[in-house]
Amino acid sequence: MQGGAAWIRGSLLPTPPDGWPLVVNHKPRKRFGQHFLHDPRVIARIVAAIDPRPDDALVEIGPGLGALTAPLLERVAQLHVVEIDRDLAERLRAAYPVERLLVHTGDALEFDFAALPAPLRVVGNLPYNISTPLLFRIAAFAPRLRDLHFMLQREVVDRMVAAPSTPDYGRLSIMLQYRFEIAKCFDVGPGAFRPPPRVDSAIVRLVPRPAAALGARDADALARVVTAAFTKRRKTLRNALGGVIDEAGLHSLGIYPRLRPENLGVDEYVRIANAISRVG
Repeated sequence: MQGGAAWIRGSLLPTPPDGWPLVVNHKPRKRFGQHFLHDPRVIARIVAAIDPRPDDALVEIGPGLGALTAPLLERVAQLHVVEIDRDLAERLRAAYPVERLLVHTGDALEFDFAALPAPLRVVGNLPYNISTPLLFRIAAFAPRLRDLHFMLQREVVDRMVAAPSTPDYGRLSIMLQYRFEIAKCFDVGPGAFRPPPRVDSAIVRLVPRPAAALGARDADALARVVTAAFTKRRKTLRNALGGVIDEAGLHSLGIYPRLRPENLGVDEYVRIANAISRVG
Protein backbone atom coordinates (compact mmCIF):
# COMPACT_ATOMS: atom_id res chain seq x y z
CA MET A 1 0.00 0.00 0.00
CA GLN A 2 1.18 3.48 -0.77
CA GLY A 3 0.07 7.09 -0.35
CA GLY A 4 -2.48 8.79 -2.61
CA ALA A 5 -3.41 12.08 -4.30
CA ALA A 6 -2.33 15.08 -2.26
CA TRP A 7 -2.42 18.85 -2.21
CA ILE A 8 0.55 21.02 -1.26
CA ARG A 9 -0.36 23.21 1.69
CA GLY A 10 1.34 25.05 4.55
CA SER A 11 2.83 28.48 4.94
CA LEU A 12 6.15 27.53 3.33
CA LEU A 13 4.63 25.69 0.37
CA PRO A 14 2.67 26.91 -2.65
CA THR A 15 -1.04 26.12 -2.63
CA PRO A 16 -2.40 24.89 -5.99
CA PRO A 17 -6.13 25.09 -6.79
CA ASP A 18 -8.39 22.74 -4.83
CA GLY A 19 -8.44 19.27 -6.29
CA TRP A 20 -5.10 19.66 -8.08
CA PRO A 21 -3.17 16.40 -7.59
CA LEU A 22 0.49 16.30 -6.76
CA VAL A 23 1.02 13.46 -9.23
CA VAL A 24 -1.19 12.84 -12.25
CA ASN A 25 -1.44 9.98 -14.75
CA HIS A 26 0.53 7.55 -12.62
CA LYS A 27 -0.46 3.94 -13.23
CA PRO A 28 -0.19 1.82 -10.08
CA ARG A 29 2.64 -0.71 -10.35
CA LYS A 30 1.82 -4.20 -9.14
CA ARG A 31 5.45 -5.06 -8.42
CA PHE A 32 5.50 -2.32 -5.78
CA GLY A 33 2.09 -3.24 -4.34
CA GLN A 34 0.71 0.23 -5.11
CA HIS A 35 -2.82 0.98 -3.91
CA PHE A 36 -3.05 4.71 -3.38
CA LEU A 37 -4.82 6.11 -0.33
CA HIS A 38 -7.28 8.87 -1.26
CA ASP A 39 -10.08 9.09 1.34
CA PRO A 40 -9.65 12.44 3.17
CA ARG A 41 -11.50 11.19 6.27
CA VAL A 42 -9.17 8.23 6.62
CA ILE A 43 -6.14 10.43 6.01
CA ALA A 44 -7.31 12.83 8.74
CA ARG A 45 -7.80 9.94 11.20
CA ILE A 46 -4.31 8.62 10.50
CA VAL A 47 -2.71 12.02 11.02
CA ALA A 48 -4.70 12.47 14.24
CA ALA A 49 -3.51 9.06 15.48
CA ILE A 50 0.11 9.99 14.73
CA ASP A 51 -0.31 13.46 16.28
CA PRO A 52 2.92 14.83 14.76
CA ARG A 53 4.67 17.78 16.42
CA PRO A 54 6.94 20.37 14.76
CA ASP A 55 10.23 19.04 16.16
CA ASP A 56 9.52 15.34 15.56
CA ALA A 57 12.09 13.28 13.69
CA LEU A 58 9.67 11.58 11.30
CA VAL A 59 10.09 9.24 8.34
CA GLU A 60 7.35 8.03 6.02
CA ILE A 61 7.74 4.72 4.22
CA GLY A 62 6.14 4.56 0.78
CA PRO A 63 4.74 8.09 0.38
CA GLY A 64 3.46 7.20 -3.08
CA LEU A 65 1.38 10.09 -4.40
CA GLY A 66 1.71 12.00 -1.15
CA ALA A 67 -1.63 11.48 0.63
CA LEU A 68 0.04 11.52 4.06
CA THR A 69 3.09 13.51 3.04
CA ALA A 70 1.22 16.79 2.58
CA PRO A 71 -0.67 16.82 5.91
CA LEU A 72 2.40 15.60 7.77
CA LEU A 73 4.42 18.48 6.34
CA GLU A 74 1.80 20.87 7.69
CA ARG A 75 2.66 19.63 11.17
CA VAL A 76 6.42 18.97 11.15
CA ALA A 77 9.37 21.16 10.22
CA GLN A 78 11.08 18.42 8.21
CA LEU A 79 10.05 15.02 6.90
CA HIS A 80 12.06 12.10 5.52
CA VAL A 81 10.43 9.72 3.05
CA VAL A 82 11.62 6.40 1.60
CA GLU A 83 10.18 5.68 -1.85
CA ILE A 84 11.16 2.78 -4.11
CA ASP A 85 9.38 4.14 -7.20
CA ARG A 86 11.87 6.47 -8.88
CA ASP A 87 9.20 8.36 -10.81
CA LEU A 88 7.25 9.18 -7.66
CA ALA A 89 10.44 10.04 -5.78
CA GLU A 90 11.43 12.58 -8.43
CA ARG A 91 7.98 14.17 -8.45
CA LEU A 92 8.07 14.53 -4.69
CA ARG A 93 11.48 16.20 -4.91
CA ALA A 94 10.11 18.62 -7.48
CA ALA A 95 7.05 19.44 -5.41
CA TYR A 96 8.65 20.29 -2.05
CA PRO A 97 11.69 22.31 -0.89
CA VAL A 98 14.58 20.05 0.05
CA GLU A 99 14.83 21.68 3.50
CA ARG A 100 11.29 20.46 4.23
CA LEU A 101 11.20 17.08 2.48
CA LEU A 102 14.20 14.74 2.21
CA VAL A 103 13.44 12.01 -0.32
CA HIS A 104 15.40 8.75 -0.08
CA THR A 105 14.99 6.64 -3.20
CA GLY A 106 15.29 2.94 -2.51
CA ASP A 107 13.85 -0.18 -0.94
CA ALA A 108 12.75 0.18 2.69
CA LEU A 109 13.90 -3.42 3.25
CA GLU A 110 17.46 -2.22 2.69
CA PHE A 111 17.23 1.29 4.12
CA ASP A 112 19.44 2.16 7.11
CA PHE A 113 17.01 3.76 9.58
CA ALA A 114 19.93 4.27 11.97
CA ALA A 115 21.14 7.02 9.63
CA LEU A 116 18.15 9.18 10.60
CA PRO A 117 17.83 11.22 13.82
CA ALA A 118 16.63 9.53 17.01
CA PRO A 119 14.22 9.09 18.64
CA LEU A 120 12.64 8.40 15.28
CA ARG A 121 8.93 8.18 14.49
CA VAL A 122 8.04 5.91 11.56
CA VAL A 123 4.80 6.01 9.58
CA GLY A 124 3.55 4.58 6.32
CA ASN A 125 1.20 2.53 4.22
CA LEU A 126 3.36 -0.56 3.94
CA PRO A 127 3.26 -2.64 0.75
CA TYR A 128 1.31 -5.70 1.82
CA ASN A 129 3.44 -8.11 -0.21
CA ILE A 130 6.50 -7.36 1.95
CA SER A 131 4.86 -6.27 5.22
CA THR A 132 6.13 -9.11 7.43
CA PRO A 133 9.83 -8.92 6.45
CA LEU A 134 9.63 -5.13 6.62
CA LEU A 135 8.21 -5.27 10.15
CA PHE A 136 11.06 -7.54 11.25
CA ARG A 137 13.57 -5.27 9.51
CA ILE A 138 12.30 -2.18 11.32
CA ALA A 139 12.08 -4.03 14.65
CA ALA A 140 15.87 -4.34 14.55
CA PHE A 141 16.03 -0.54 15.00
CA ALA A 142 13.62 -0.51 17.98
CA PRO A 143 16.10 1.10 20.45
CA ARG A 144 16.25 4.18 18.20
CA LEU A 145 12.50 4.45 17.66
CA ARG A 146 9.87 6.45 19.53
CA ASP A 147 6.83 4.91 17.86
CA LEU A 148 5.49 3.49 14.60
CA HIS A 149 2.12 3.90 12.86
CA PHE A 150 1.43 1.63 9.90
CA MET A 151 -1.36 0.80 7.51
CA LEU A 152 -1.34 -2.96 7.00
CA GLN A 153 -3.61 -5.73 5.85
CA ARG A 154 -6.11 -6.22 8.67
CA GLU A 155 -5.26 -9.91 8.87
CA VAL A 156 -1.63 -9.01 9.63
CA VAL A 157 -2.64 -6.51 12.32
CA ASP A 158 -4.88 -9.15 13.91
CA ARG A 159 -1.89 -11.47 14.07
CA MET A 160 0.30 -8.74 15.56
CA VAL A 161 -2.07 -8.07 18.48
CA ALA A 162 -3.27 -11.66 18.97
CA ALA A 163 -3.28 -13.20 22.46
CA PRO A 164 -1.99 -16.70 23.28
CA SER A 165 -4.32 -19.64 22.59
CA THR A 166 -6.11 -17.82 19.76
CA PRO A 167 -6.02 -18.79 16.06
CA ASP A 168 -4.13 -15.63 14.97
CA TYR A 169 -1.37 -16.02 17.55
CA GLY A 170 2.00 -17.07 16.17
CA ARG A 171 5.59 -16.17 15.41
CA LEU A 172 4.75 -12.63 14.27
CA SER A 173 2.71 -12.00 17.43
CA ILE A 174 5.48 -13.13 19.78
CA MET A 175 8.46 -11.50 18.11
CA LEU A 176 6.74 -8.13 17.74
CA GLN A 177 5.07 -8.18 21.16
CA TYR A 178 8.48 -8.91 22.66
CA ARG A 179 9.83 -5.67 21.18
CA PHE A 180 6.75 -3.43 21.22
CA GLU A 181 3.52 -2.50 22.94
CA ILE A 182 1.04 -2.89 20.07
CA ALA A 183 -2.46 -1.48 19.65
CA LYS A 184 -4.86 -1.65 16.73
CA CYS A 185 -6.20 1.86 16.06
CA PHE A 186 -8.98 1.38 13.48
CA ASP A 187 -10.00 -0.54 10.36
CA VAL A 188 -9.92 0.87 6.83
CA GLY A 189 -12.08 -0.47 3.99
CA PRO A 190 -10.89 -1.14 0.43
CA GLY A 191 -12.77 1.92 -0.88
CA ALA A 192 -10.23 4.24 0.75
CA PHE A 193 -7.71 3.22 -1.94
CA ARG A 194 -7.34 3.48 -5.69
CA PRO A 195 -7.36 0.85 -7.00
CA PRO A 196 -9.15 -0.83 -4.08
CA PRO A 197 -7.33 -3.88 -2.69
CA ARG A 198 -9.11 -7.19 -2.24
CA VAL A 199 -8.58 -7.10 1.52
CA ASP A 200 -9.49 -4.88 4.45
CA SER A 201 -6.79 -2.79 6.09
CA ALA A 202 -6.07 -1.46 9.57
CA ILE A 203 -3.92 1.14 11.30
CA VAL A 204 -1.67 -0.16 14.06
CA ARG A 205 0.53 1.65 16.61
CA LEU A 206 3.76 0.15 17.95
CA VAL A 207 5.74 1.64 20.85
CA PRO A 208 9.13 0.10 21.73
CA ARG A 209 9.29 -1.54 25.14
CA PRO A 210 12.05 -0.35 27.49
CA ALA A 211 15.26 -2.34 27.20
CA ALA A 212 14.98 -3.38 30.85
CA ALA A 213 11.61 -5.03 30.14
CA LEU A 214 12.81 -7.26 27.30
CA GLY A 215 14.45 -10.00 29.35
CA ALA A 216 16.00 -12.19 26.66
CA ARG A 217 19.75 -12.68 27.10
CA ASP A 218 20.07 -13.47 23.39
CA ALA A 219 17.48 -12.16 20.92
CA ASP A 220 18.73 -14.61 18.29
CA ALA A 221 18.07 -17.51 20.65
CA LEU A 222 14.53 -16.26 21.18
CA ALA A 223 14.01 -16.10 17.42
CA ARG A 224 15.31 -19.68 17.03
CA VAL A 225 13.00 -21.01 19.71
CA VAL A 226 9.91 -19.27 18.35
CA THR A 227 10.67 -20.28 14.77
CA ALA A 228 11.19 -23.91 15.78
CA ALA A 229 7.95 -23.94 17.76
CA PHE A 230 5.75 -22.51 15.02
CA THR A 231 7.31 -24.51 12.23
CA LYS A 232 5.46 -27.38 13.94
CA ARG A 233 2.64 -25.43 15.57
CA ARG A 234 0.24 -28.42 15.47
CA LYS A 235 2.66 -30.53 17.50
CA THR A 236 3.10 -30.49 21.25
CA LEU A 237 6.00 -28.49 22.67
CA ARG A 238 7.79 -31.74 23.46
CA ASN A 239 7.85 -32.57 19.76
CA ALA A 240 8.05 -29.08 18.26
CA LEU A 241 11.01 -28.08 20.43
CA GLY A 242 12.68 -31.49 20.60
CA GLY A 243 15.77 -30.20 18.83
CA VAL A 244 15.99 -27.15 21.10
CA ILE A 245 15.16 -28.27 24.64
CA ASP A 246 14.15 -31.63 26.10
CA GLU A 247 11.06 -32.50 28.12
CA ALA A 248 12.93 -32.32 31.42
CA GLY A 249 14.17 -28.86 30.53
CA LEU A 250 10.62 -27.67 29.89
CA HIS A 251 9.46 -29.13 33.20
CA SER A 252 12.30 -27.33 34.99
CA LEU A 253 10.96 -24.03 33.63
CA GLY A 254 7.44 -24.79 34.84
CA ILE A 255 6.20 -25.36 31.26
CA TYR A 256 4.02 -28.40 30.52
CA PRO A 257 5.55 -30.22 27.52
CA ARG A 258 2.18 -31.36 26.16
CA LEU A 259 1.00 -27.81 25.52
CA ARG A 260 1.06 -26.55 21.96
CA PRO A 261 3.19 -23.62 20.77
CA GLU A 262 0.25 -21.19 20.65
CA ASN A 263 -0.47 -21.81 24.34
CA LEU A 264 2.70 -20.09 25.59
CA GLY A 265 3.01 -16.36 26.20
CA VAL A 266 5.97 -14.17 25.30
CA ASP A 267 7.53 -14.44 28.77
CA GLU A 268 7.52 -18.23 28.59
CA TYR A 269 9.34 -18.19 25.27
CA VAL A 270 11.87 -15.82 26.79
CA ARG A 271 12.44 -18.30 29.64
CA ILE A 272 13.11 -21.11 27.14
CA ALA A 273 15.47 -18.92 25.13
CA ASN A 274 17.40 -17.95 28.27
CA ALA A 275 17.65 -21.59 29.31
CA ILE A 276 19.20 -22.69 26.02
CA SER A 277 21.46 -19.61 26.05
CA ARG A 278 22.94 -20.75 29.37
CA VAL A 279 23.66 -24.16 27.88
CA GLY A 280 25.08 -22.67 24.67
